[in-house]
Amino acid sequence: MESYSGVKLILKDSGSSILKKYVTLNSGNLMPVIGFGTFRIRDYSTIFKALDCALQAGYRSFDTAAVYGNEKDIGISLKKLLPKYNLTRKDIFLTTKLSPADQGEKAAEFAVRQSLKNLDTPYLDLYLIHWPGVSGISVDDPSTPKLRQGSWKTLEKLHDNGKGVLKAIGVSNYTAKHLTELLENSSVPPAVNQVEFHPQYRQPYELYKVCANSNILLQAYSSLGSSTPNTLINHNTVTSLASKYKVSSAQILLRFGLQCGYGIIPKSVTEERIIENSKLDFVIDESDMKKLLSIEEQKKFAWEPNVVV
Repeated sequence: MESYSGVKLILKDSGSSILKKYVTLNSGNLMPVIGFGTFRIRDYSTIFKALDCALQAGYRSFDTAAVYGNEKDIGISLKKLLPKYNLTRKDIFLTTKLSPADQGEKAAEFAVRQSLKNLDTPYLDLYLIHWPGVSGISVDDPSTPKLRQGSWKTLEKLHDNGKGVLKAIGVSNYTAKHLTELLENSSVPPAVNQVEFHPQYRQPYELYKVCANSNILLQAYSSLGSSTPNTLINHNTVTSLASKYKVSSAQILLRFGLQCGYGIIPKSVTEERIIENSKLDFVIDESDMKKLLSIEEQKKFAWEPNVVV
């Protein structure tokens, strides 16, 4: 991990709060180090209230995906809410992702156009291939690499060196193997690789090495573990550090991700937690970071990309 810096240098700037810190992607675009995740946030009323609270708290980056089924409601909500805070489209950073069902050159282009329509936006700040596999076929199907390469070819075309509808392009759940394959068969490197990361699941050294070499930002999801049941947020090491720093366990885990160099995208529908998740302007001591990195009970909460050919 030592060779990978990610957002670490940005954190050293004490002049602004975490919500106002941006990282420069390898595409040249600026992305907030903290975004608002929307996984499993459904129905218009819930989404509207959550985004309203997030915007009021200062969030300016919003992460969704085609498979979340909430793009339309997010688009409608943002259209109504941005003027309330004297904001325009250019003031926010919007990310969505390609469904595994839409892998392939032609299907990917249709999917991008559909997401643009759903979100009612002329462009996307970041578009990710959500998963290296393909829905409906086996994870070891030999056609899989060719299909995802076709998807990336389409994303490169729609990126058009930053002049297209996709201002930055990236991937999610890619292993070092998947990234190396992509880099060997592309002209534009991914700007971001969004992966699961927390003290109970730390990515292998090989992934950090590939990302460091190509200046690919790692962005963490599932930073707090899983909600059912959550052995991580209630882990003794986490709760004791929360008590020491006078913050919540969630704040410890989110700050941990940042200090490991990851961008983060916490999500909540509760006003108190939405605000709390953004209050990360404290520093976990190096000795306490080592305690978190030493948690032995390793557990992965999300899907496993290592099985995908």
